Amino acid sequence: MPPKKISPWRFVLLAMVLAGAFILNISLGSVHIPFADTLGMLFGGEASNESWRYILFEYRLPKGVTAMLTGSGLALSGLLMQTLFRNPLAGPFVLGISSGASLGVALLIMGASFFMGFESVQWINSLSLVLAAGTGSFMVLFLVMIMASKVRDTMALLIIGLMLGSITSAVVAVLAHFSQAESLQQYIFWSFGSLGDLRWGQVGFLSLLVLLGLGLSIVCIKPLNALLLGERYAQSLGVSLKQSRFIIILATGLLAGGITAFAGPIAFIGLAVPHLTRQLIPSSNHQIMVPTVMGYGAILLLLCDTVAQWPGHEQVLPLNAVTSMVGAPVVIWLLVRKRKAVF
Repeated sequence: MPPKKISPWRFVLLAMVLAGAFILNISLGSVHIPFADTLGMLFGGEASNESWRYILFEYRLPKGVTAMLTGSGLALSGLLMQTLFRNPLAGPFVLGISSGASLGVALLIMGASFFMGFESVQWINSLSLVLAAGTGSFMVLFLVMIMASKVRDTMALLIIGLMLGSITSAVVAVLAHFSQAESLQQYIFWSFGSLGDLRWGQVGFLSLLVLLGLGLSIVCIKPLNALLLGERYAQSLGVSLKQSRFIIILATGLLAGGITAFAGPIAFIGLAVPHLTRQLIPSSNHQIMVPTVMGYGAILLLLCDTVAQWPGHEQVLPLNAVTSMVGAPVVIWLLVRKRKAVF
């Protein structure tokens, strides 16, 4: 599929908007830091207040980088799933990976409180939640990979993923039914999604997972372009469907599973950003779509996190609620304006 020519100014503008959204995100928060001081500290200047430096470099910068990694990774995994299944409703969690992470966290929080009492979960911290969510998501990914090696029909694999998600959600519901109110509340707070609990070491590990997922996606650009015209067409071009499907699912698992483990189940971004990108970029070529969809995903989640942190107030809104309230009207407006969905 020959790539359509896209003006390089589109990418320059995208990079400028991304930089602006990032600076806006780290400039606003519950503690007011003058914009000039923020820029000064960011570029190596002295801080008027040392506590501002700590807030900027130990809280706001990791959170801003996490938002960029999370938004870009979820958007890319959503693009991969929508292309693989040729289904505009497919998202990064369609294979049950998010439900697996939720099951891992539910077993840690609600399972421990059920068997040993709520006092036993007081030791739970962000690292244990990451480990539990990561274990759950990658166990489901392992099952999906086994199924992918045995099932030839791509749509059958989609249904298997949905069924795995249903099974894990059912187990979570049973745990929630028998759990104590305090542990159930702790689990619900985790399910809201959060970008502010990561330290630089965790951000570095998340960056590695996103880079691995991106690398696998780049390897699959030719098969992804061929799959846009159907599996038979892809096979006629010499594309190995089994191998390509395996790599695409692995990339999605690394992206969606890793992000869910560190930031919780962030809704909407993976499903909607590929549609948003198709409305704004006149190309379906994945050489263009992959970097563009990652840029739009990072921008959208940065803006949603800026709204969620409620600048000037200590109150923080649930990130999942903000992503849907801010993003969904934008996508609806674009689809109505274009009069049709592009896929």
